[in-house]
Amino acid sequence: MPKKIMALGLVLVTSAAQADAEFIKGVYLQSAELCAQAKKDSLQTVIEAGNTILTSRGIESIEYNCEFLQVTKATRAPAWLVNAICQEPGYVFPDVLSVTEMNETQFDLVSVKPTDEASGAGNNGSYFRCDGVDLP
Repeated sequence: MPKKIMALGLVLVTSAAQADAEFIKGVYLQSAELCAQAKKDSLQTVIEAGNTILTSRGIESIEYNCEFLQVTKATRAPAWLVNAICQEPGYVFPDVLSVTEMNETQFDLVSVKPTDEASGAGNNGSYFRCDGVDLP
């Protein structure tokens, strides 16, 4: 029995490592224009202007973040299912997202949490790779 549990543990660790190896690499912003601005000025300047970044760690902005806790790769699509813990001042909540690789430079995110119609806030949207931009 212990050998079966150990084998299952190794399979789970291997699966997680493979999902991480293929998951988001680099920094992504919500438009190519924001990427150009981050490259010209700085990523910190773009973040301080209220924009959101996407990395393999999660979604981050000035007073909001979602930490990706568990990433599971789909077997039939270039996509991942992500469990996350999100927080903003005074509020913490779980979220489940699909992260789909649309092409080599774009990921689309869809959250089970609906986008706030009034503010447009939510974890849904497209993110574009920012070549030459590193995390601060």
